[in-house]
Amino acid sequence: MSPWLMQRELSLFSLYRLLEAALLALLVFSPWGELMGEVVDPAIAITVSLGYLVASVGLLLHARHPHIDHPAHAVVGVAVDIAVAGLVSHAIPEVAPGVAMLLLFNISAASLFVSLRSSLLIAAAAAAALLFERIVSIVGGSSFDRPLAETLMFALGFFAAASLTRQLGKQVRDTQALAERRGAEAANMAEINELVIRRMQTGVLLVDGTGHIRLANEAAMLLLGDIDTPGDDALHGRTLSKLAPRLALRLADWLRSGSTDDAPLTLREHTDVMPRFVRLLANSDHTLIFLDDTSLVSRRAESLTLATMGRFSAGLAHEIRNPLAAISYATQLLEESEDIRDADRRLLQIIHQQCVRTNGIVESVLSLARRERARPEHVELVAAAQAFVQDYRMIVADDNAEVRVSCDQATLPAVFDPRHLHQVLTALVNNAVRYGRMPGALARITLRIEQDGDCPSLSVLDRGPGIPEAVAAQLFRPFFTTSESGTGLGLYIAHELCRANEAQLEYVAVPGGGACFRITLAARQTLLRR
Repeated sequence: MSPWLMQRELSLFSLYRLLEAALLALLVFSPWGELMGEVVDPAIAITVSLGYLVASVGLLLHARHPHIDHPAHAVVGVAVDIAVAGLVSHAIPEVAPGVAMLLLFNISAASLFVSLRSSLLIAAAAAAALLFERIVSIVGGSSFDRPLAETLMFALGFFAAASLTRQLGKQVRDTQALAERRGAEAANMAEINELVIRRMQTGVLLVDGTGHIRLANEAAMLLLGDIDTPGDDALHGRTLSKLAPRLALRLADWLRSGSTDDAPLTLREHTDVMPRFVRLLANSDHTLIFLDDTSLVSRRAESLTLATMGRFSAGLAHEIRNPLAAISYATQLLEESEDIRDADRRLLQIIHQQCVRTNGIVESVLSLARRERARPEHVELVAAAQAFVQDYRMIVADDNAEVRVSCDQATLPAVFDPRHLHQVLTALVNNAVRYGRMPGALARITLRIEQDGDCPSLSVLDRGPGIPEAVAAQLFRPFFTTSESGTGLGLYIAHELCRANEAQLEYVAVPGGGACFRITLAARQTLLRR
């Protein structure tokens, strides 16, 4: 039994005791009290009735105290009841059976708050008090004669009431504790279910028979959009036909015909969903609407397709590599022959160049297939960029490209796989050296490092002719290239490596000319929580 409930029951018990005390005072001081029984000893009757009244008020006030020992309070209270019952039975012998009956309830009520042993001791004390009073009355020559069997039957009733009430109270407390545990478990499960529904990637809407939304999770709010009221109840009470008219029409068709249109539904710009409808209950007019974002399904399908193509391409590259090496070796041998004419030697050079290009494609495909999972770690972005520039200058001559680092901060911490970062920068800078220069001019490339809110960014800028808008839309597609000697895999691999590190690689148009490829890294705390 909870402490609050025990305190409430104890207060009711104390209030009942106060009622008994008031009834006793009425019996003693009222002129009609003699009709109920003659007072044999007025001094004891007056003293006991006034003392009992005061003690009952004190016990009632104490029972309402928030921090009390409930069993101790019950024992003290029933001890007062037993003493008063014995004294009143002696002072007013004619009401002794009624007093014993009232005491029977007090003993039963007190047994609810104490152990079985204590309840039996209370019953024994009450029986002993009545028996002692009976003996004293007999010895004192009382004129009111009661059979001894009556006292013995009351004593037996005390023991029966104490033990049975204690067992009944124990069962009630156990049942209540079980109900509280089950209630807490049900509340926890309800919270878990609400959290699961709220965090589901599938949008969930509950619509009543009048077309008003009664429940919506976060995914549904994002898919529907145009939410003016923030919070979890942003859609509650709004009309579906006004918020998403096409979805409301689809729901009306389903309610009328029972069949669902499998065509995707456009709720807002660039957001296609596949709605599914389910009755909440068999006889209910409420409908559950599940909104599956088809873009997520498309991305998963694309990932599976790319993974399959990667495995297929890796196997195909291995098969191409051996005959390609043989062709390249045979071409080199033919070039060394003196019997080859100059025109034919030019053809051999073309064959050799194409073999080298094809071998580059094979190496890129194998590198993509063998790519390991990202292992992000703490990276000091400015120092890493400066180290990359130093290494790159050892490979590319200064008269071919000028590469520098620009940053307003001395240090900028980030989280990225260092091997992947070096590979991505190599691909971007190589592209800038090859395409990011004006005819006859030196390629000037800047690695610009900035802090964009919580996310650091690294941009590779050049001063070349820029990239046409039609080409920019296809930059990160595999095997897309505008060069006869390119493989079309460099930017695609760089893009995939950034995705593996929770970063984003994008092309940013430069109004004044040139090109900018920006890497927006994930916030440090985002990756550290993974």
